[in-house]
Amino acid sequence: MGLDDRKLAVLRAIVEDYVSTQEPVGSKALVERHQLGVSPATVRNDMAVLEEEGYIRQPHTSAGRVPTDRGYRLFVDRLSRVKPLSPAERRAIERFLVGAVDLDDVVHRTVRLLAQLTRQVAVVQYPSLARSSVRHLELVPISTTRLMVVMIADTGRVEQRLVELPGPVSADDVTDLRRLVNEKLAGARLSDTPPLVQALVEESSPKLRPAMTTLATVLLETLVERHEERIALAGTANLTRGGLLDFQGSLRPILEALEEEVVLLKLIGETEPSTTRVLIGDENEFDNLRAASVVSTGYGPGATIVGGLGVLGPTRMDYPGNIATVRAVARYVGELLAQN
Repeated sequence: MGLDDRKLAVLRAIVEDYVSTQEPVGSKALVERHQLGVSPATVRNDMAVLEEEGYIRQPHTSAGRVPTDRGYRLFVDRLSRVKPLSPAERRAIERFLVGAVDLDDVVHRTVRLLAQLTRQVAVVQYPSLARSSVRHLELVPISTTRLMVVMIADTGRVEQRLVELPGPVSADDVTDLRRLVNEKLAGARLSDTPPLVQALVEESSPKLRPAMTTLATVLLETLVERHEERIALAGTANLTRGGLLDFQGSLRPILEALEEEVVLLKLIGETEPSTTRVLIGDENEFDNLRAASVVSTGYGPGATIVGGLGVLGPTRMDYPGNIATVRAVARYVGELLAQN
């Protein structure tokens, strides 16, 4: 790296000042605002080295300097300290999430909370069915030849489908079908259910087999094939809060990217357990997001990750604060899912 502690301290001061003031940072301001213990001339020399190494740059409009993507990356990896949340912030998160009545409410409260706390765009992935287990399967008779199948996952996610049966089925037969599917499938991971569903058909009595065969087709579609992912988004208006240098003067590419669900899923849906991922500027694989940064993590009950959540904003963001908030909210949501 070749940067001594003093130059690293100067870079940290530049990042912190630029994030808080939205103004390019000059050597005189750094000496006045930070206890660097050296003269403005020394700071200017350090800034020249940082610029030469590609950690800061000079916008055309100013004599001051701003961090580059490389400078932010070094700041996140080596120079920043994650800000602990205040007791008031922790209580606010807990109070806001504890009142949730169902999974939809949990997701919508979470995404609004993240947007409010970080003042960035917040993205929350609904618990992925691909990572879920079956909690219960309910069969609700609509008529003698029609059933409603309701699948409740361990994450609280609910899927329902109508089944047109090949012939009339009695209430007792529906009770038997319900018992058989729950004995076989309750507690199983959705990804492990295909052979279990096939076994249900093979093990059914001749009387129940026609209905079970039809039911099995719908179960496979619901449990295995129907894995469309859903995303909740909040705080898009926060993008307009920045200065002229944010997003290289145009919000349009960012807004276009936010409309693509597949882009958002790739940004936050592939986070490893117990890690916080920070993508800065050009590290984003999507061209439209090269002026943005993303802080994301996985969430779920216990050690199981069922989805991702995170925030997106300008590269000039409060990384320590946003990392702490994203982690804390993910932990609370995981605890909530574990309790329910």
